[in-house]
Amino acid sequence: MIPMKTKSLQSRIFSYGALFVSVIAIVVGVSFYFTMSQGIEQQLGIRALSIAKTTADRPDVLAGFQSENPTEVLQPIAESVRLQTGAEYVVIGNSEGIRYAHPVVDRIGKKMVGDDNERALILGESYISEATGSLGPALRGKAPVFNEQGDIIGVISVGYLNEDISSMFFQYVDNISYIVLIAIVLGVIGSSVLARNIKKELFDLEPAEIANLFTERNALIESVREGIIMVDAKGIITTVNAAAYDALSIPGRATLVGKSILEVLPNSLLPKVLETGEQHLDRPMEIHGKKVIVNRVPIRSGEQIIGAVSTFRLKSEIDQLTIELSQVKRYTEALRAQTHEYNNFLYTISGLIQLQSYDEALGLIHEETEEHQSLIQFVTKRLQDPFLGGIVIGFFNRAKELKVRFLLDEDSSLNELPTHLEKTHFVSIIGNLVTNAFEAIEMLPEEKRMVRLFILDNGEEILFEVEDSGHGIADEVLDSLFQKKVSTKDVGDRGYGLIKVSDNVEDLSGSITVEKGDLGGALFIISIPKGGAMLETYRNSNH
Repeated sequence: MIPMKTKSLQSRIFSYGALFVSVIAIVVGVSFYFTMSQGIEQQLGIRALSIAKTTADRPDVLAGFQSENPTEVLQPIAESVRLQTGAEYVVIGNSEGIRYAHPVVDRIGKKMVGDDNERALILGESYISEATGSLGPALRGKAPVFNEQGDIIGVISVGYLNEDISSMFFQYVDNISYIVLIAIVLGVIGSSVLARNIKKELFDLEPAEIANLFTERNALIESVREGIIMVDAKGIITTVNAAAYDALSIPGRATLVGKSILEVLPNSLLPKVLETGEQHLDRPMEIHGKKVIVNRVPIRSGEQIIGAVSTFRLKSEIDQLTIELSQVKRYTEALRAQTHEYNNFLYTISGLIQLQSYDEALGLIHEETEEHQSLIQFVTKRLQDPFLGGIVIGFFNRAKELKVRFLLDEDSSLNELPTHLEKTHFVSIIGNLVTNAFEAIEMLPEEKRMVRLFILDNGEEILFEVEDSGHGIADEVLDSLFQKKVSTKDVGDRGYGLIKVSDNVEDLSGSITVEKGDLGGALFIISIPKGGAMLETYRNSNH
C-alpha cells in the first residue's frame, strides 16, 4: 500500500478554515430559517386571532346572528373579511358549531371540524389553535360572539393553512441561501489568505520541519560547551543551556527561565545590547567570582531587535586550551632545538673547511655522527613507536640547549602504540612531565641538572617514569597537585600542565603515582593499560 502524502500546513489551514466557516454559515442559516419561521407563524397566529376578535365585535355580525336567515347576512361579511385580510378562510358558526358562513358554500349548515371550539363556545375565551379542518391543517384564531346580554351565541374562526404558511417560509429560503453562500465564499477566501500569511510567518516551514528544527536547536544548544543565555526584547530569560548552569554554579534546570536577566546577573550588559543593538565580542566579565570571556549579540527580525544572546566560557578553560596548544608548541620547540643544534654543527664544519682544517672537520663529523647515530639507534631500538621516539629525540636536543643531562633509562622498551590509543595523549603526558622536570631544575647548578625518562611496555600496560633532581614536591601540595591552578612554581599563571596530565591519563584509563625519586626530586609514575578506553568500556558494560 502506498502511504498517503501528508497535506501541507497551508492546505490543512485552508481546508479546516473553509470547513469551519462553511459549517458555521450553514448552522446560522438553518437556525435563522427556523427562527424566522417561528416568528412568522407566531405573527400569523396573532393576526388570525386579531381578525377573529375584530370580526366578532362587529355590530353587523351581531345583527346577522339575530336575523331570520343568518347565513344570508354573515356569508358576505365573512368573505369580505377574508379577501381584505388575506386569510385562507373566515368561518362563522352558531353556539352549537353549525356553520353560518364558509368559503365553500356547500359546507354551510354543517358542523365545524377540528374539535377546538370548546374554549370559545363554553369558556368564552379567544385563542390561537392548530387543528385540521375541512380545508386541511391550519393555524386558526378563535373568538366567541356575545349578544347584548353577554351570552355566547357563536364563534368566529379565521385560519391560515399550513401549506400556505410553508409557501411563505420558502419565499425566504433563497435569500437565506444566498447569504449563506456569500458567507462561505468569504470564509474560503479568508481561509486562503490566513493560510498563506501563517505559512509566510513560519518561513514556509511545515510543522514536522519546525519540530525537527526545535529538537535540533535544543540539542545544538545543549551540546555547546560554552554557556548560552537568551533573552527576549524585555530582558526576560528564555533559554539557558546546561553549560551556563554549570558556569553560574546554579543547581536545577528550570529556575532561570522567565526571570529578568538583571535579577540573575545584575552586572549583565544584555539590556544595553537590546537598547543599542551593538555587539560585544570577547569581553571580560566576572560572574559569581568566576572570570569569564563573554560575547553578546542582538537577535533581529528585520530591523527590529527581538532579543539577545550571550555566550560565555570560563577564562580558566580558555587558559587550559592555551596550555594544550603550548604542548604542541613545546614539541615543535624540541624539534627546533634539534634543527638549531645541527645548524651550529654545520656552521662549525663549514668554518673548518674554509680554514682547510680537513682532519679536524672529519673528526668532528665522525664524532657527531657516532653520537647521533648511537642516540638514533638506541631510541629506534628501544622506542619502536616513531611518534614518541621523535619527541624523545627532540627533548635530548632541548636538554643540550638547557645544559640538562637528559637520561633515557637503558631498560626502556616500547613497541608501537595500539591504534585505539590516542598518541596525542602520550605526547601531552610526556611533554608536560618532562617540561615540568626541566623547569624544576633550571635554577640548579649545571652539574646537578638531571632528568630521567623511563618508558616500558610489559605487554599488558605501558609505564612512564619521569624523575628530576630538583627539590621535590612539598607534602602540603601533594594532595591537591592535580587540581586546577595548583603549581609548584610561584610565578605566572601556572597550574594547568599537571591537570592536563591527569585528564589525559584518565582518558586512557590509567593511573598516576607521585613519589620522591632517587635523584632527590619528584618521581611521576604513569601506568596506562594497553586496553585503554576499550578496557574501560568493557568494565562499564559489565557493571
